[in-house]
Amino acid sequence: MKRISHKKFIPGILWFILVLFLICLPKQEMPEIEPMWWFSVIRPDKVAHAVMFGILNYLFIFPIFKTEMVESTKVNYFIWISLAASVWGLSTEFIQLLVPGRSFDWWDWLADSIGVLMALIYIYWKFNQSRKNQQP
Repeated sequence: MKRISHKKFIPGILWFILVLFLICLPKQEMPEIEPMWWFSVIRPDKVAHAVMFGILNYLFIFPIFKTEMVESTKVNYFIWISLAASVWGLSTEFIQLLVPGRSFDWWDWLADSIGVLMALIYIYWKFNQSRKNQQP
C-alpha cells in the first residue's frame, strides 16, 4: 500500500483544532435576533454543525481519495474516517458539558453526523465518477 504524506492531512488537522477551539468557547450573550419563520424548521446552529463536521470529514477523506490504492481499501478508509468524525462530534458534546454556558445536545450530534454523512456521500459519488472515467 502506498503511504500518504502526513502533509496532506494538515488542512484536516487544522480544521480539527479550529472545531475544538470553537466548541470550547463559553456561550456568550448574543444579541436577540428576530426569528424568521424558517428558524423553526432549519436551525442555523444545526446547519453550522453539519457544515463544520462535513468539512472535517471531507478534509480527512480527500487525501485518501487522491491516493493510489486498492478501491476496497479506499472505501474502508472512507467509512472508518466518517465513523471517527461522527464519534468526534459526540465527544464534542460531552466536552461542552465542561464549558460554562454550554450543554450536551443530541440534536447537535445528529447535525454533526448528517454533515459527516453528506461529505461521505459526496466523496463516494466523486469516487464512482472517477472510476467510470477510468474505464475504457
